[in-house]
Amino acid sequence: MADLVVRSRRAVTPAGERPAAVEITGGRIVAVHEHGARIDADHDVDLGELALLPGLVDTHVHVNEPGRTEWEGFATATRAAAAGGVTAIIDMPLNSIPPTVTVDALKIKRAAADGQCHVDVGFWGGAVPGNTDDLPALHAAGVFGFKAFLADSGVPEFPPLDPDGLAGALAGVDARFVLHAEDPHHLHAAASSPAYADFLASRPPDAEHAAVATAIAAARAARARVHILHLSAADALPLIAAARADGVRVTAETCPHYLTLDAADIPAGATEFKCCPPIRDGANADRLWAALAKGLISCVVSDHSPCTPELKHRDTGDFAAAWGGIASVQLGLPVVWSAARARGHSLAEVVDWMARRPADLVGLTRKGRIAVGADADLVAFDPDATFTVDPLRLHHRNPVTPYAGRTLSGVVHTTWLRGRSVTGDEPRGRLLEREDP
Repeated sequence: MADLVVRSRRAVTPAGERPAAVEITGGRIVAVHEHGARIDADHDVDLGELALLPGLVDTHVHVNEPGRTEWEGFATATRAAAAGGVTAIIDMPLNSIPPTVTVDALKIKRAAADGQCHVDVGFWGGAVPGNTDDLPALHAAGVFGFKAFLADSGVPEFPPLDPDGLAGALAGVDARFVLHAEDPHHLHAAASSPAYADFLASRPPDAEHAAVATAIAAARAARARVHILHLSAADALPLIAAARADGVRVTAETCPHYLTLDAADIPAGATEFKCCPPIRDGANADRLWAALAKGLISCVVSDHSPCTPELKHRDTGDFAAAWGGIASVQLGLPVVWSAARARGHSLAEVVDWMARRPADLVGLTRKGRIAVGADADLVAFDPDATFTVDPLRLHHRNPVTPYAGRTLSGVVHTTWLRGRSVTGDEPRGRLLEREDP
């Protein structure tokens, strides 16, 4: 007797979209049957024409708790994730206090998260000046790798690495390093201004190009694994392609806002659009889409980076003063699906970019796929329904979003975590540790 069967005529499996009945016992998928198969089960759910997706995996989320919990916390961030069809997140090591740069800090972070999470949560460690000796123990404690900045992070407790510091960190531990790749020597102080063009000019594509070159050189020398976070500037793509062809272990991600927003459309003073690196023009986005389709960009993740409304300085509209970050963990799936469908991409491709590939990036072999042995993390999704984004209906702590008022395609009806629906009433998420092969 199975615990649960979920049927859909549009199940997105590793073999593509097809009718299927997914059999679940003990929180795991034990079989994937033909749609009409007779299966004894305690509960049998037929979604009809609703699509059945694997739960998405978002490897780039800033939860900020403890220390800046007024910006975001585990309860709110994970509830928003579940509402958006995301069933596993990996939390970034900065913006919380203390940052996750030692084993003791990781223990504090895990204690803050314990019992609050509506989806599964893992943790990145941080690489900062002076903590190279801490990295092996932090890796052994279960972090999924190490984040480093090559330019100012925006918070004083998480300073950047210079090229020598990056080389030392890569040599200090055999782990995946995920890098905020902007070169400080190519960044300029933004003038106080409500004009988005003034902010954009302060962070040119050259800053990303130079930092990606630095990261590739370090990865090549150390034979290390390096992942370029939130790639915005398509000008850096040829560097990544050439390095990969030469055997360098470098990968890259991008985010929904870089794929779907256009600098030319950002209104004066609309600081909810500010992020670093910045949103660029539509032609740049076209090149990012092409790289995603070819596999040169491996995945799409949110870089959910919220703050309090006051830190966005909407009262003055000053882009220079505003905190840079976009909160979108709840909206990533419909944002990307709306644009992908318009460009002729399939729902299966979107699932690959937002579920399987992020899971594979961090070694979560039981996440991001509808397959025997995988966790029964599933999403009932109506790809044809539309809705208009109302910030007051979002679950992250501070309802600020650049997508307010935008009409999107794709509605999440139900999210299951290990075969149980996530309602927001009972946090059942687990704290994840890295799974070594």
